Amino acid sequence: MPWGDLLSTTIGLAVFAVPLGVSLWALLDAARRPQWAWSLAERNQALWMAMILLGMLSVVLGLVISGWYLFRVRPTVVAGEAGVPAERRRHRTDES
Repeated sequence: MPWGDLLSTTIGLAVFAVPLGVSLWALLDAARRPQWAWSLAERNQALWMAMILLGMLSVVLGLVISGWYLFRVRPTVVAGEAGVPAERRRHRTDES
């Protein structure tokens, strides 16, 4: 196998494997968070899991949805899991 074919195959695999891996990470993270943490964060777990699953059908859309979950939604759910209610999180961000 020539080196050019190997390189193009590796790059092609990375183009599809990396977004799939990020989406899978987001999906598994969303699934493992307890429902009560989602409630404290005022988010809908089933909706986010469905959006991540649907996003996995498209490379770009999957990266956008998974990225939004990982960088914007996940921190609020993690804070809810730590016991910080949504009102206190909003109040803290208003003060700064």
